[in-house]
Amino acid sequence: MSEFESSEIVKDETGKQYHIDLRPDDISDKIMIVGDPARAKRVADLFETVRVSRQNREYLSFTGTYKGFELTVMSTGIGCDNTEIAVIELCQLKFPVTIIRCGSCGALQFDIEIGDLVISSGTLRLENTSTFFVEEGYPAIASHEVCLALLKSAANEKLPHHFGITATAPGFYGAQGRHIPGFPVKDEGLFDRLTKQGIKNFEMESSTLFTLACLRGFRAGTVCTVFASRPRNKFIKPEKKGEAELRAIRTTLGAFEILNKMDEQKGNSPFWLPEFK
Repeated sequence: MSEFESSEIVKDETGKQYHIDLRPDDISDKIMIVGDPARAKRVADLFETVRVSRQNREYLSFTGTYKGFELTVMSTGIGCDNTEIAVIELCQLKFPVTIIRCGSCGALQFDIEIGDLVISSGTLRLENTSTFFVEEGYPAIASHEVCLALLKSAANEKLPHHFGITATAPGFYGAQGRHIPGFPVKDEGLFDRLTKQGIKNFEMESSTLFTLACLRGFRAGTVCTVFASRPRNKFIKPEKKGEAELRAIRTTLGAFEILNKMDEQKGNSPFWLPEFK
């Protein structure tokens, strides 16, 4: 048994993982994770073919082809605990993998508009799911190749986008310092402090994804569409959500195309590096 195998991984004799209900040949090594099952279905509708469609609890998964290469999209539901289960079980099925989270977020900076994209360079870990694996000061950093691919894809799509540090919270209300009638929050200054520290946005999954990726050694990244502007105290209009969501989906799909080209160019080299003439 290798150092990365455990008798406590719950699977059947065919290797099917307990929570995500998938076997090794059910997934691609290129995986998009989303929170909303409806978003997973929307991504799969863009595939040319779909060979796997599976749901167990909040984990709705599709594997098919997009522009000639195979891709898996999986919904995880909300939160780092769900993300931990998905990432660990996916890594038991296939390795190495590339996982990109395609999500939504709340902007913390005034110059970020509703509908813009935020690409995460790394995350501030406000959650504690990841601390059961690493020290509290362990950095949660996105893969440089995935960051570059997402930035290039957003630029190709001519979409407004931002790049920087994301804060990952373990909840939507108190954990993000929201003032809700009847539920006083303990840390009323959280929003102001994070804004002053240059944090771009709030979301609820990426720090666990990045921590597990750094720990295990696979590529990961995140792009989120801004659904809320905290400085303006405004939320996206319902009729605008579909268009805004599609921006992140298109950027993620384009990033996988770019990563394929990077992998072809680097050959046996461990990292993709730009070439200057």
